[in-house]
Amino acid sequence: MNNKEYEKELKQLGTFEIASKMVNSAKKNENYKGYLDAGRGNPNWINTQARLAFARFVEFGVKESELTMLEGNLAGYTTLNGIDDRLNDMLDLNKNADLFIKTLIDYTEEELGINRDTMVKELTDAVIGNNYPEPSRCLMNIEKIINDYLQETLYNDVPLSSSTQVFPTEGGTAAICYIFDSLKKNGLIDEGDRIAINTPIFTPYLQIPKLNKYDLLEVNLESQDDENWETTLKALDVLEDKSIKAFFLVNPSNPASRALDSKFLNRIKEICEKRPDLIIITDDVYGTFVQDFQTVYSVVPYNTILVYSYSKLFGCTGWRIGCIAMNEKNVFDDLIALLPEEKLKSLDEDYGIVTTEPRSLPFIERLTADSRSIGLYHTAGLSTPQQAMTALFSLTHLVCHENDKYIESANRIVSGRYQKLVNELGIKEDNTRENAKYYTLIDIYNLAERLYSKELVTYMRKNFEEISFLMNLAKEKGVVMMEGVGFSAPKGVLRVSQANLPDGAYPEIAKRIKGLLKEYNDKMNGY
Repeated sequence: MNNKEYEKELKQLGTFEIASKMVNSAKKNENYKGYLDAGRGNPNWINTQARLAFARFVEFGVKESELTMLEGNLAGYTTLNGIDDRLNDMLDLNKNADLFIKTLIDYTEEELGINRDTMVKELTDAVIGNNYPEPSRCLMNIEKIINDYLQETLYNDVPLSSSTQVFPTEGGTAAICYIFDSLKKNGLIDEGDRIAINTPIFTPYLQIPKLNKYDLLEVNLESQDDENWETTLKALDVLEDKSIKAFFLVNPSNPASRALDSKFLNRIKEICEKRPDLIIITDDVYGTFVQDFQTVYSVVPYNTILVYSYSKLFGCTGWRIGCIAMNEKNVFDDLIALLPEEKLKSLDEDYGIVTTEPRSLPFIERLTADSRSIGLYHTAGLSTPQQAMTALFSLTHLVCHENDKYIESANRIVSGRYQKLVNELGIKEDNTRENAKYYTLIDIYNLAERLYSKELVTYMRKNFEEISFLMNLAKEKGVVMMEGVGFSAPKGVLRVSQANLPDGAYPEIAKRIKGLLKEYNDKMNGY
């Protein structure tokens, strides 16, 4: 297969599948030892505090279980009365993990009003996984903890924790799938509906609507490099059109890594005042990488479903933990109530197997039921060990009382790598508050013009497909990056992740990009 045929084949694949092909090519490069995969958003750091606390709770849970029954490796169940005292007897406060456990139990009692024995029992049972989640959607006290964490990290002082309900999920990706499925099932989106998408955006938001299962019509609110990858306020005017059923966005954006500013948020609020029926889904996984971040959910909670994943900040992509958050009063419940009687009766039949009052079943509980095909609603919910870890990660931040050195370190890491990359490329740093710096978008054509000439850009456009640069970068330079087109970015834009490689890799990546551009320029000039 020649290059052109291979390029044509690649274009049929998704962005992440293309990146996987590039990794295989980069591994075989003969010019450099090893390869640099700057395509992955998986961070190369982890949070140790929560993991060590989890391990100690497992140890304690086994000891507790042995108190009620013990035959070889078979133990019984834990008991409530005095469990906090027994935990304290085991803890050695000279050890960081044990001190953290003591501190977090103090915090949940003092700040959240949770009984100590009840909190210890819930976390202990959760980590040893001795029962189904009860309630199915989320363990009671863990929901309070997650709500407190979201309040502190994403809402920017807008008090919403007491009116927000949480559904922990298998990461943000599961949350996205559950939301689309339940919106469709409950008649809130249907084939042919128009939805607005803030692009460039995380690829699934582009791919899922196009699937035959949904067949939605996308209206892209595009941002451009010359606008600092920010969607203009004017572009938001389309949301006033009542034919637009929903608006999907990632904030801060992926791949552009930009947070929405106050003007953008205020404009969304104005639109929702005119369009109270507008559905909004905001994916805020990178919110903690922006100082004083504010989610769309805190501006228009009635209209918005919030998706959050712990994966990036805490280095826990393998744990698969995230959540869906919704306000108790929301447009989803109100729109369902307005559905035609025929549709309501059909939904009554489905949800009637789990409740005697199906029309009173909130949308967030429908999400939970739908995640297990309704019939297994009673055993739905994220596994309790995953819920426990979600709570422990949340508490590592909450007990800091706003002086979270871990978050500061994570932000410093991505910021330092960003600086090394753009300085070596000769690109002006963007140090505005809105830049999360988790990713960088590089327009190869703009870079070629700045380093060489407009003629080089014309030569590259005329003689090579955009994906050729990506292929050659992998094959010849051993560097893997993500193609921006898959995120609905303009042709020639590539995404670099500042999360997953050592600090010293980023100036090296820049040097290899410049080296490949020099080869293109030399070839154009016949060298």
